[in-house]
Amino acid sequence: MYELKTKENDNSVIEFIENVDSPKKKEDAYRLLDIFTETTGYKAKMWGPSIIGFGSYHYKYKTGHEGDAPLVGFSPRKAKISLYFATGDDEKRQELLSDFGKHTTGKACVYINKVADIDVEVLKALINRSIEFLAEHYEVRK
Repeated sequence: MYELKTKENDNSVIEFIENVDSPKKKEDAYRLLDIFTETTGYKAKMWGPSIIGFGSYHYKYKTGHEGDAPLVGFSPRKAKISLYFATGDDEKRQELLSDFGKHTTGKACVYINKVADIDVEVLKALINRSIEFLAEHYEVRK
């Protein structure tokens, strides 16, 4: 059976951020930690070895696959900073992203180079919309 690799764990968020190589990326990680914590009201937790997540929800697909995932999160990766939001709310997400600033997107991620490139108020709106969307469709936990 499939084993989910990205699970919530007790690793230290601060220790993870302190080990980020780039001083600028480390500074941005602390800024994002403050923004996500303040906006969500959830305590930051590590998910897998490199994702800082906030809150969680339980999902179950029609295939029977189920698990837990963070409501929102981010990861200060080497190339770019990955921001994790809910998928499935594409129209509203695209509307918000049109005012977000310099970014690229993947299926589930939004990638930025640095916090200075984006509108922090739009980031807060993306965080809130993601949580609202997930609460409408899944069992939100903690």
